Amino acid sequence: MMKRSRLPLMLITVFLFISLYAKAQEPYGTNKYIEKANQLTAKKLDSAIYYLKAGIDYYAEQKDTINLINNLCQLSAVYDNVLDYGKSYDGYWEALILADLSNDDISKSRIYQELGWLYTAYRREEESLRYFNMSLKLKKQLFKEKKISRDYLVSNYFAIVNCYRVNHNYIMAKTYLDSCELSLKKIDPNKKSYYVETEKGYLDAIAGNYENALNTLNESRLFFEKKSPSYLTIVYFLIGEVHKLKGDFEESLGYYKESLRFSEMYNKHLGYKLFNYEVLSELYYNQNNFKEAFFYKNKAQELNENIFGRKSKNHKHLFEIKDRYRLQKEKEKALLKEVRIAKLEDQKRIGFLQNILMGVVVVFMFLYGVLLFRNLRRKHKLEKQKTNEVMMLKNRELTASALQLIEKEEFISKLKQNISKSDAIDAKAIHNMLKGFQNSPGGNWKEFEARFTSINQDFYKKIRSKYPDLGQTDLKLCALVKLGFSSKEMSSLLGITIESVHTSRYRLRKKLGLEKGENLIDFMSTI
Repeated sequence: MMKRSRLPLMLITVFLFISLYAKAQEPYGTNKYIEKANQLTAKKLDSAIYYLKAGIDYYAEQKDTINLINNLCQLSAVYDNVLDYGKSYDGYWEALILADLSNDDISKSRIYQELGWLYTAYRREEESLRYFNMSLKLKKQLFKEKKISRDYLVSNYFAIVNCYRVNHNYIMAKTYLDSCELSLKKIDPNKKSYYVETEKGYLDAIAGNYENALNTLNESRLFFEKKSPSYLTIVYFLIGEVHKLKGDFEESLGYYKESLRFSEMYNKHLGYKLFNYEVLSELYYNQNNFKEAFFYKNKAQELNENIFGRKSKNHKHLFEIKDRYRLQKEKEKALLKEVRIAKLEDQKRIGFLQNILMGVVVVFMFLYGVLLFRNLRRKHKLEKQKTNEVMMLKNRELTASALQLIEKEEFISKLKQNISKSDAIDAKAIHNMLKGFQNSPGGNWKEFEARFTSINQDFYKKIRSKYPDLGQTDLKLCALVKLGFSSKEMSSLLGITIESVHTSRYRLRKKLGLEKGENLIDFMSTI
């Protein structure tokens, strides 16, 4: 077979990243390379591998990421089946990197599951289950988003069942088998998967239901004879296991050998060759057939050494497995950095200019806000000042008017006294005339109060809310104190004596709770 040149992995990766989706991608169903390889896997394994590699080169050239990933996974599956786990591992990680770059979650979920199978072959249960669960989590999200069908979940549950069964954790295997069957019923109540049935049959045998187990496994055998004969490698092995559990050792020997025959015939599930060799060696040893026991023991050791021995290429991958992805990611990041450096520099420049512009806008908005706040504050201050000035002016006018009333009353009072002293004038007639002009103390106050209230609208409201026990006389006194009237002027407006004014002021101070040193006039100016 001629050797073909192939682009290195990293060049393919970068090339695809730059040109992703540049052309329409060919659907998976039309992948002629995989179809041809499937026809050749059983009889001409090298030719199958050749076609898959040719497909990888072709789809890399066409920038068809989906089919490139599919070919890589298919080739890795072939390597897995023939126990070349190192090459299988490399192919899956190459496919995973491409799926990462193209944000292809469907492919990623598939690759995670395949890596789980690979770790199962490596007999590393913890890592295997980790990747199976990563795949299951991603598939559940994809199913929720209606991007995949429920069949994908069944496939994942089945993989976990298989992993637990191979590692003899039958309780967990049964748990996930129930999940398989439940999901199948949700798809179709009558739907049956013979892959799932095969596992179910074996777990029935573990529970001691041997007849049910054999009936189920034989039904699966008939199905796979027609649909997928290569899977009989596993079916025959499990039938052999059931007969072994029953104690039918002669029967089991035949089924183990059939399992071996099918694995060699189809070049698939070769991992079961090791299982068959080991159990055949054990059975022959128990029958004291040491020759056959030694033969199969030797076969098992030889195969085990080829797969996992220190000289095996798989052994190297087994110990490098943790570092490989890290190194691969580092190389990927380095290459991506080179490819995107110009774009990043442009983004930095744009980002820098955007930051400057944003900074200017923020500073402008801040200054605008400060100026607006100051302007509003100044305007409010001016309005308040203007209001106070108007109020003071009106209060002065009111005070002047009140003083005029007081002067008028004093003038009339003095005039009365002078008239009373004169005998030549009709004092009674003049008294009656003056009485018509003179207001009563109550009338003077009503006129004053009306004008005071119109100017100081909230004064009475505030003082009543703070001191609800104040009477009418107290309120009148408060108004006069606020305007700065003297005791004499208050007595004239209120129509009481000066001594009464003093008494009223004392009582008012007491009701307001003022201490001896506190000024009543200053207190009223704050209301």
